[in-house]
Amino acid sequence: MVGFAGFFYFFLIFISLVLVLRFLSKTSLLQIFIKSWQSLIDRFHVYQFYKIPQFNENFQENQLYRKISLYLNSLPSIEDSDFTNLFSGSKSNDIFFQHDANHSVVHDTFFSAKVSWTNQKSSQPDGIRSFVLKINKSDKRRVFRQYFQHILTVADEVEQRNKEIKLYMNLSTENERWRSVPFTHPATFDTVVMDAELKNKVRSDLENFLKSKQYYHRLGRVWKRSFLLYGPSGTGKTSFIAAMARFLSYDVYDIDMSKVYDDSDLKMLLLQTTSKSLIVVEDLDRFLMDKSRAVSLSGLLNFMDGIVSSCGEERVLVFTMNGKDQVDQLVMRPGRVDVHIQFPLCDFSAFKSMASTYLGVKEHKLFPQVEEIFQSGGSLSPAEIGEIMISNRSSPSRALKSVISALQTNAESVKGVNKVAQALTNSSSGRSVDESGEPGAVFCRESVHTVREFRKLYGLLRLGSRRKEEPLDSSSADKDGSLHAVKG
Repeated sequence: MVGFAGFFYFFLIFISLVLVLRFLSKTSLLQIFIKSWQSLIDRFHVYQFYKIPQFNENFQENQLYRKISLYLNSLPSIEDSDFTNLFSGSKSNDIFFQHDANHSVVHDTFFSAKVSWTNQKSSQPDGIRSFVLKINKSDKRRVFRQYFQHILTVADEVEQRNKEIKLYMNLSTENERWRSVPFTHPATFDTVVMDAELKNKVRSDLENFLKSKQYYHRLGRVWKRSFLLYGPSGTGKTSFIAAMARFLSYDVYDIDMSKVYDDSDLKMLLLQTTSKSLIVVEDLDRFLMDKSRAVSLSGLLNFMDGIVSSCGEERVLVFTMNGKDQVDQLVMRPGRVDVHIQFPLCDFSAFKSMASTYLGVKEHKLFPQVEEIFQSGGSLSPAEIGEIMISNRSSPSRALKSVISALQTNAESVKGVNKVAQALTNSSSGRSVDESGEPGAVFCRESVHTVREFRKLYGLLRLGSRRKEEPLDSSSADKDGSLHAVKG
């Protein structure tokens, strides 16, 4: 009887322990106990800690931080972290894991050495994030260097396997200045509408740049290249930038100058870009015309070729403008801008290339009529013609007729503006002769002033719609070193 009572008592204790453990696991008290125990061990300096900040003291990106991030996200143990983010991949059925920077602890094992990684945010105003490695002191002496070599090797393999061009955009927040998204623009040099010879020249220029590190260093120059793309809106400048990025396999840093605080902030943004990057500043002429801009001309010039621009190599800078006639020549001198490429409005040659690409039409009975309208002064941007072709791609004949109609409308409007401008010019000239000797010729002066204002407006209109009057040989450069794209 006593034996049975003892067995029953032991059974009750066992059941109670099971219930207590289940309760602890449900209330997270067990986790609290484990963390407290680990904290107690840490106090006796059993472990050593290493911090890897995202940026160095000069606010340049720490490449080791980026490689550690790639490595940790490739670990199978990422799935067992306390907090893990899930993202869809490039394919609809792909799902991949990514450690949570605010909560997760990632565990790893290397040659029987157990380590853990956390991500911490600085309490300083800069808010810089850092990876923190926790490793046993005895293991540190045994595997530390081999472990980091292993991290770098795996990170390089992951980077090559998942090579994806990214688009970085500057933000107006102080703690996070750059944010990236996948760069998915599909443009390539094969799809860009441009004279074949000029396209090959640009491609060859970029290929030579990629191979010229030692050459630049022998000359004592920073290994970078700068391009100016100028022409009316819709002529293909943005698509050309995308084609350059895909050809080089460079990440793109798109600097929004309206979100730059001052000259120093522009320098910091440049310092935080990486090598093998395409740094883009669009609509530079419009920015320079803005008298209330936060960045001075001096700050912009230093960004282009000042001492801060030498803190990093293998970069390509690209600036875009609608027109460069009103831009200070200091901005465009060699060294600040190496290559000038003009993107004019569409001509007949570019139109035929677009018809072949967009409609699959190499020859058509309407082509002579299109060529005649181009020769008579009609012009549209490649973007406008491309949109007409896309909208009517199911019927090439209808698409061509729509292009003809749009070109005729444009040609007539240009002729109308020319006639009005000529009439006003003649009228103002006659009055100025007749009334120049009369005292108090107020009406005359107002008329001349009105004509001058109209001429100014007309000049702006012409700037947006004119075509090049004389075709230039793309194999030659202007006196300023410009290259000219076929109008497209």
